[in-house]
Amino acid sequence: MSAPPRNWEGQSTTRPPLFNGQYYSWWKNKMNDHIIGEDYELWDIVTDGPLATKMKNEEGVVVPKTRADCTAEDLKKWEKNAKAKKWLVCGLGPDEYSMIQSCTTAKEIWDTLQVDHEGTPQVKRSRGTLLYSQYENFTMK
Repeated sequence: MSAPPRNWEGQSTTRPPLFNGQYYSWWKNKMNDHIIGEDYELWDIVTDGPLATKMKNEEGVVVPKTRADCTAEDLKKWEKNAKAKKWLVCGLGPDEYSMIQSCTTAKEIWDTLQVDHEGTPQVKRSRGTLLYSQYENFTMK
């Protein structure tokens, strides 16, 4: 994990760390700590999503819940989703924001950034396999 070479924007306890497209793993860890420090349940919303967004109607078809169908617990989760989304959006520069502006949940934002900067799980496995095979094939000259 590399870190920025000098003191960087966002070194505050009240402001989220700023991500402008460089040093993603550094920003990811700082944002994780920032969100957990704000409210531990927010991190669950970022990693798991607000959940409880769909229900079955009278015909047995799965449809999105309306606000009237939400319980107090559902509304609390959506409120926490909005808070987590705010922290994530406030920590992004304009280029990164344009990538996630259509996302509706904090989980979608987090997953979009992660796939864009780290790749999918298959890509990660492929990189690991490649590095391992390069290590195995390494010989001294």
